[in-house]
Amino acid sequence: MNGSRESWRHGARADALLAAGVGLFVVLTTVIGTDGLRPVPVLGWLLMLAACGALAFRSRFPVAVAVVALVASMIYYPAVNPDGALLITLIIALYSLASAGRTVAAAVIGGLAIAGSAFGEYGTDESPLGDAGMFLLVSWLSAAVAIGAFMHSTRREREEALRRRATEERLRIARELHDVLGHNISLINVQAGAALHALSRDGDDGPAAEALAAIKEISREALRELRGTLGVLRQVDEAAPTEPAPGLRRLPELAERSRAAGLAVDVSTDGEPVGLRPAVDLAAYRIVQEALTNATRHAGAGRVAVRIGYGRDDVTVDVSDDGRGAGPRAGDGSGIDGMRSRAEALGGTLDAADRPEGGFRVTARLPYGGPA
Repeated sequence: MNGSRESWRHGARADALLAAGVGLFVVLTTVIGTDGLRPVPVLGWLLMLAACGALAFRSRFPVAVAVVALVASMIYYPAVNPDGALLITLIIALYSLASAGRTVAAAVIGGLAIAGSAFGEYGTDESPLGDAGMFLLVSWLSAAVAIGAFMHSTRREREEALRRRATEERLRIARELHDVLGHNISLINVQAGAALHALSRDGDDGPAAEALAAIKEISREALRELRGTLGVLRQVDEAAPTEPAPGLRRLPELAERSRAAGLAVDVSTDGEPVGLRPAVDLAAYRIVQEALTNATRHAGAGRVAVRIGYGRDDVTVDVSDDGRGAGPRAGDGSGIDGMRSRAEALGGTLDAADRPEGGFRVTARLPYGGPA
């Protein structure tokens, strides 16, 4: 709020300085002639004060300022002799109005100024401007509206780009939160369930069993709420991360956590490892993570084989399990869809299907140099 107030004060000071500068210029062009100082009638001083003073409020009341400048100019030029460059106040007011997004209002007021000038030029016996002067007048007023409209459009596009980048960054962070928490809470739920099952088999229904049952239920509810709140973000393409993020270097750690949950994980590498771009490295890691989570929670798998293949143009991520196939995962399609969206965002592909010998297989190919 303090920032907004300070910005408003800065804009008001800038408008006041502009009004003072334009006022000085208009006064000098009115008073100073080729033969020295020229006397200016009271009406001229009042109109100059009104038109130039109004510019101090151009940011807050652009329509009113443009109207004041138009009326002052339409009275000033026919009635005041000598005259000066008061038209500049109307040009600035039209630009300000159009740059504030009020292009239609600026065009209407500019059109009224042109129509009034055309009537004075061609509808009366006098011809104060001439054809060249009329052409310049139309050009100046039209240019003021056009440049103002262009500046407004450019500013809107820049602001939209900044908002879009901020939104993408927030979505990326939320997506990472969803992936990390979803995976770890899933492992907590599975481990609590396995321990509870062991205690029940041994006939132990004491406090430890109650605590494990509570952990299992709470983790299940937390996972449900997390996916309900953030799961939709898995469909959003992500930009390359701006901070250090997980990658394939942490694959052994990920495999070890899955082993602790009772899943046998074999990790192998084909080809000579290469340095991957952060976005590719992160996507490969997340695809393995999601595949392991699905195998743990939905497939009843006992063994998973993870193979990372470094080819000439791309890295291949292959995760195969011996679980129950695609059926149990159908209700949680956001996992496969999220993995596929990660791969496609980088110009790669992802295939997920049952294996002929049983189980399920996820294969992703991520190019080394796809979209950043």
